[in-house]
Amino acid sequence: MGLRRGAGGLTALVLLAALSAAGCGYSLAGRGSFLPASITRIGVPTFANRTTVFNLETQLTEKVRSELIGRGGYDILPEATNVDAVLTGEVASISITPASFTTQQLASRYVITMAARVELRDLPGNMVLWENQNLIFRQEYEAQSGTNALDPVAFFGQDVNALDRLSTDFARTIVSAILEAF
Repeated sequence: MGLRRGAGGLTALVLLAALSAAGCGYSLAGRGSFLPASITRIGVPTFANRTTVFNLETQLTEKVRSELIGRGGYDILPEATNVDAVLTGEVASISITPASFTTQQLASRYVITMAARVELRDLPGNMVLWENQNLIFRQEYEAQSGTNALDPVAFFGQDVNALDRLSTDFARTIVSAILEAF
């Protein structure tokens, strides 16, 4: 009998602790926003692309827009006018380096590295709400036989999956950093 009462008391204590923690401001990651309440419309114009990789800026921008829309609560527009805040970005560089080699000393796996800059600016106050001037993203891929794997254009022409993974990681990281204040 004493064992049941102790277990019931422990259960009640755990339940009480859980209920009191619910009012302490805890929330699930990815569901909150640390942006000012005055921001309801965010402009996300096409990012700048300083690389030779064709259409990289379009795919990155579209992924960021989709991620923002998926988080809800904001109108996402493709322009920088008539909005409360604007998110701008620039892809600064792309590099490809060998990561592993075959027994014949030929590269069998490569790492593509992208550097970018992103800024979210509150337009009425002309104040930077969030920025990162040195974003680095990496994605590995297997070497393609018969091509020059060090050529970024050839890489993206052959392996759109690597570009998609890189773009998705970029968008999730940017949006999480902005909305969750990381």
